[in-house]
Amino acid sequence: MIIVSGTLKTTDQALDALTEPMRRLIEATRQESGCKVYAFARDVSEPGLVRIYEEWDSRETLTAHTKAAHVGAWHEALDAAGGAAVTLQIVNVASVEAFG
Repeated sequence: MIIVSGTLKTTDQALDALTEPMRRLIEATRQESGCKVYAFARDVSEPGLVRIYEEWDSRETLTAHTKAAHVGAWHEALDAAGGAAVTLQIVNVASVEAFG
């Protein structure tokens, strides 16, 4: 399993403009082969911050995702909204176990 974790930081105004493109990105991505989890969450404590969390079956399915048309459309929407600081990291997971 591959986990992608990160943040997107912009203004609250830009986030409001990005809400619909973000929804379209999430809905399309969740239909992709190999996508287990794809979630963006607005941070309630820090204005303009979105937390990003993804789970993929493999590096190959993640790479295919980055080439999808809806990802290109998302990048265009980001540019149109004035851009954002996006920080992402890939975590390779050896095992997963229930907690609690």
